[in-house]
Amino acid sequence: MELLEEHRSFDGVQRKYRHYSTVLGCDMTFSLFLPNKEKFEAPPLVWWLSGLTCTDDNFTHKAGAQKKAAELGLALLMPDTSPRGDDVADDADWDLGQGAGFYLNATQEPWARNFRMYDYIVTELTGIVREAFGLTGAESIMGHSMGGHGALVIGLRNPGRFRSISAFAPIVNPMEVPWGIKAFSAYLGENQENWAESDASKLLAKHDGKQVPILIDQGTDDGFYDGQLQPEKLAEIADEKGYPLTLRMQNGFDHSYYFIASFIDEHLEFHQKHL
Repeated sequence: MELLEEHRSFDGVQRKYRHYSTVLGCDMTFSLFLPNKEKFEAPPLVWWLSGLTCTDDNFTHKAGAQKKAAELGLALLMPDTSPRGDDVADDADWDLGQGAGFYLNATQEPWARNFRMYDYIVTELTGIVREAFGLTGAESIMGHSMGGHGALVIGLRNPGRFRSISAFAPIVNPMEVPWGIKAFSAYLGENQENWAESDASKLLAKHDGKQVPILIDQGTDDGFYDGQLQPEKLAEIADEKGYPLTLRMQNGFDHSYYFIASFIDEHLEFHQKHL
């Protein structure tokens, strides 16, 4: 593992690393914020999963999360959104291929060899940060758009591991919206029975185990809200099941990192409460 960058940020340190992923079959980067180790020897960990076209840099550079994370004593882990490289399958469209891994394990060619982001996050990168940085304590997970989808799916599929889940403008029902249908058809094939384990709405509808509190923020001026996101679908399922999900509609906000930066402190406080 190679340290690419290190920056003092508030009362902590922001780093960027590169390593070879055996799960994905390519070099990967991830970013990690660590609060002051003299004050917080074993900080809990909050994962951030970014959206379509993003890398691990988008959240690190734009969200402004480091100040609050340093105050609360939270470590932040930001993986990339897909495998990368000349030998990795790609597509000319921005919503498929590199930068659009959808946090699932692809089963169809040409994607199956590299696009295994679920296993990369849940197993391989988890092992790296636990061994290299001693981050073996409590964990929560959050994300934006495609990354909100990933946070919800990974959190709901691993309720014994994550203490809380949050999302900004998540894709909650990918089986029924254009982004999800396109990606799932390519990565998982045409048999929709194989899609359900990667759809948060389907997972929550059949969930009967430990309840992991969920917070979702959605901007009312988000151009993707009606056609791609529709978080009220997940909220309706939660209401029917008595599941602890809070959906907040934020008036006038769009899909950008200006939206994320406006409420990231509240999301970190939400996770710290459960961590």
